[in-house]
Amino acid sequence: MRDTELSEWDNIIRPRRSWFDIDFKAIWRYRDLCMMYVKRNFITTYKQTILGPLWFLIAPIFTIVIYMFIFGGLAGISTEGVPQPLFYMAGILLWNFFTDCFNSSNNVFVSNANVFGKVWFPRLVVPISGCISALFKAGVQLLLFIGIYIYCIFLDSALTPNWAVALVPVLVLMLSLHAMSWGLIVSSITYKYRDLHVFIGFILQLFMYVTPVVYPLETIPEEYKPIVMLNPLSSIFETFKYGCFNTGILDWSGLLYSLVFLIVVLTVSILVFNRAENTFMDTV
Repeated sequence: MRDTELSEWDNIIRPRRSWFDIDFKAIWRYRDLCMMYVKRNFITTYKQTILGPLWFLIAPIFTIVIYMFIFGGLAGISTEGVPQPLFYMAGILLWNFFTDCFNSSNNVFVSNANVFGKVWFPRLVVPISGCISALFKAGVQLLLFIGIYIYCIFLDSALTPNWAVALVPVLVLMLSLHAMSWGLIVSSITYKYRDLHVFIGFILQLFMYVTPVVYPLETIPEEYKPIVMLNPLSSIFETFKYGCFNTGILDWSGLLYSLVFLIVVLTVSILVFNRAENTFMDTV
């Protein structure tokens, strides 16, 4: 066999030499591995559970009941005429999806050190597969949201969506990329300083309260609205609720700010992750 024929089967792996040396084509070539990770994530989470994937539905139902008791009852926070179960389910659906995507990306190096140390493949496959797994979970919870929505329509015929509901796929994509980009930056830092994970978890819990998850943006005092709108997720949550409930705020400038913020942070996160990928095995 000639040398030219042999070269067709050669796959030469070279070390990256710069921050911008990123092989995006390799991610597409390893798409089968990505789907294997998605399947693994699903199986390992619910393989030895009694109820299995039903926890996708049980957990948000319990959360809705708690939110109705605490925020709707004790705190008396208005939902702007939207039925409380439906309003809280909308926030829970998006927030759970965001946290699932973030958690699948913020510990990539440490949790996969054994695999990364034995075989090469594009490391970005792991956080991408985590976001796809979170999308399947969000899809199941979306069915619960639609069921509650239909039930509430029978009780209140004035509840109708509007044209902005067509933006939901774009909002979901933006939310997943926000979560993944933030998680990649955290993962690139915490593989050296693992105690930061405790701090990040605490910050994530507080971050929910500066995101309009359990309250409408219109109920915030005017002096605090600019602070909440600095959160790039706020416009995403508000647009989702606006499209589904025809109440709230559709702020195009807020969506543009969120998109620009996403592009900048996603670019930085991939560069930082790519740089950390070259040296993390020496530390982990």
